[in-house]
Amino acid sequence: MPNLSNQRLGDRELRFIENVAGLLLPWGVPPVAARLYGYLLLCSHPISLDEIIAGLGVSKSTASVAARLLESYTLARRHREPGTKRALYAAADNYEAMIRQQNRLLDALADQLEAGIDVVRSKEADARLKEMAEFYRLMRGAMDDALSRWKRRKRSASA
Repeated sequence: MPNLSNQRLGDRELRFIENVAGLLLPWGVPPVAARLYGYLLLCSHPISLDEIIAGLGVSKSTASVAARLLESYTLARRHREPGTKRALYAAADNYEAMIRQQNRLLDALADQLEAGIDVVRSKEADARLKEMAEFYRLMRGAMDDALSRWKRRKRSASA
């Protein structure tokens, strides 16, 4: 697929971008950042803010904020253009970092729920917090298992 940054987006590309954005919005990703992620997924190489502006029709400051936000979510990576200070952005290919970040959040949530057990004043709330903490610990373990399987699969595919 040619890089989309230097051509007008077609209906299929726009629909893909909007569909990806629609999946990220409920997770709290702002609309422009969500659309930018969909756009980056379609680009064949890292792109500049100017290309993002042209492709998505947003201001430079909006594009910059969205790109940095995606970086903080580990959904995008910043690249440097040799010989310049210009930043280029691409969809991140480090899925492990995303899972590790999710695992940290699951651990923090389970820890907080367990801390709440000392605060509650009813058996019902106590049981609810214990069950929720157990669920999040189980989900974290499942994500660790999936990550281990993924690593083994990637190693065997490259061997």
